[in-house]
Amino acid sequence: MKNLIPELIDDATFNTLYEADLFNDVRMRNYTLKREFRKMRSKGIKPEAAIEELRKGYPELQFESIKKIVQGNFKKGKEAFRIS
Repeated sequence: MKNLIPELIDDATFNTLYEADLFNDVRMRNYTLKREFRKMRSKGIKPEAAIEELRKGYPELQFESIKKIVQGNFKKGKEAFRIS
């Protein structure tokens, strides 16, 4: 498995923890979605466009599902957004 959180732990540690089944797959997916969303927003991509781009990698998720995942991270901070 590819290390989904290289900014936090090295590949060997990730693989050891993953093989021991110590990661929650949904939380890893959500963390990745939030991280990618933040990257796109920092490049000036509108929230709607960023979510649509994320959907390409996660076709099983609806727009609203991704919105809820990424929005939960931003409601607490100054970067909250509204999508009509």
